[in-house]
Amino acid sequence: MPVNSFENYPMSWKPLIDRTKKPIYKSLAKQLREDIAHGVLLPGTKLPPQRELADYLDLNVSTISKAFKVCESKGLLSATVGNGTFISYDALANAYLLEDMKPNHLIEMGATLPDNDSYHPLMEELKGMLKEPNYEKWFSYGRQGENLWQKDAAVKLIQRGGYETTVDHILFANGGQNAIAATLAGICQPGDRIGVDDHTYPGLKTAASMLNIRLVPIKSENGEMSATALELACKKENLKGIYVIPDYHNPTASRMSIENRRKIAGIAKRCNLFIIEDAAYHLYNEKPLPALASFVPEKTIYIASLSKSIAPGLRMAYVAVPNKFKEQISKALYNLNVSVSPLLAELAARTIVSKQFEVLIEKHQEQTLCRNKIVHQYLADYPCLGYETGIFRWLLLPGKITGNEFESLAARRGVQVYAAERFVVGNSCPERAVRIAVCAPKTMEDLEQGLNILKHLLDELN
Repeated sequence: MPVNSFENYPMSWKPLIDRTKKPIYKSLAKQLREDIAHGVLLPGTKLPPQRELADYLDLNVSTISKAFKVCESKGLLSATVGNGTFISYDALANAYLLEDMKPNHLIEMGATLPDNDSYHPLMEELKGMLKEPNYEKWFSYGRQGENLWQKDAAVKLIQRGGYETTVDHILFANGGQNAIAATLAGICQPGDRIGVDDHTYPGLKTAASMLNIRLVPIKSENGEMSATALELACKKENLKGIYVIPDYHNPTASRMSIENRRKIAGIAKRCNLFIIEDAAYHLYNEKPLPALASFVPEKTIYIASLSKSIAPGLRMAYVAVPNKFKEQISKALYNLNVSVSPLLAELAARTIVSKQFEVLIEKHQEQTLCRNKIVHQYLADYPCLGYETGIFRWLLLPGKITGNEFESLAARRGVQVYAAERFVVGNSCPERAVRIAVCAPKTMEDLEQGLNILKHLLDELN
C-alpha cells in the first residue's frame, strides 16, 4: 500500500524514523520508547496492528514485530492474544521502590517494613556469636551441607507459616527478592510467560524485565486471582507458571481463600504450571491457612523470607523446592551468590530455634494490631482495605484522582506512599489507590502525624 494513502487515515501512532540508522527495528523501538517517555503515547493506548504499521512505514511486518518485542521485553508494551498491543499502564512507573538515599523530610509510609522491636534481641544474639572461640567461621564461605541444623530451622519456620516440608527440599537465598530472581533464572527461558495478579510485587516486575520474562496479568475476582481468568490465560497465553502471594497480597493486602487455593492448585496440575508462592508475610497470620503449596507440592516453589517478619537487614530466605526444580534453582543461586552469608544464616537459624523467635513474632503482631487501630481512627471515613494483622493497607482514593497524583501530593505534604501505578502489570488499568505501610514510621507519633496529613489531603479531595 503506498504511504501517502495514510495521509488522512486515523492511527494512534505515526512514527518518523531515520532509515539511515541500522538495523531499522532498533531505530523504531527507540522512537517508541521516546514517544512513551515524552507523553506522545499515553499508557493504555492501543497501537496500530503490526501489518497496518508496516504498510504505513513501507517496512516488512517482521521489522515491526522485532521492534515491538524489544519494547515488550522492557515492559513498555503489553500484547494480548486477540486484543492487540497496548502501551503498558506501568510503562513510566518506577518499580524500584527503595531509593539510593531516603528523603529525610518524608515520613516513611511507602516501604513495607516491620516495626523495630526485633533489633535489640538480634543484636544481643549477634554479640554472643562473635564472642565464641571459633567466631572466624562466620566470615568464611558458607556450605549448606555442613549445617543441616540450619535447614531444620528453615523447616520449623515454614511449618509455622502453614506448609509441611523436609530438609532435603530446602535451599538458602539472600532474601526473598534474590530467591525470586534465582527461581526465574533457573527454570525460565527468555520470552516465557508467567501469570501474575494484575497488581503485583514490583520486585518480581524488575526481575522479570531483567531476564526478558513476560508477565501476563490475571484478572481478580473478590480481591483474589480469578481461577476462571487463569484457566482462560492458560489456553490463550501459553503460560509456563504463575506467581502468587496468598497471604497479605502485596499491594492489595488481600488473602486468598482456601477454596481458591485449591482451585489454583488444580489448574496448575491440569495445565502443567509451576507456582512461585511468595510467603513474605505468612508469619503475620494469627491462624495460618494451608499454603497453596500444600495442595500441589510437586509444582510449587515456596519462598519464606525474614525481612518483612523479623528485620529488613536479615537478608535470608528459605526456598522449599520440588525435586524436579532443585538442581536448576540451586545452580542459579550459586551463580548469583556463590553462597549466603554464614553470619546471617547462623543468626537467623539461632533466632528461629530459640524461644526468642516466637516472642519476636508475638511482639510484631501486637505492634501491628496497635498501629492498625490508629489507622482506623484516622481513616475511618475512607475504604482502607486489609487486615489489622497486616503491616500495610490498600487505600482506595476518592473522586477521580489517580494513585500517581495522590503520591505526589502526599510527598509535597511530607508523607511517602506508593501509587497503584507502581504495582500494575501490563495493560491492566491501575486502581485509583495507594499502598500505606503501617509499621514503617519509626514511632507511633510519626504514624499519627503521617495519617493526619493523609486524612486532611483526602478530606480536601472528597
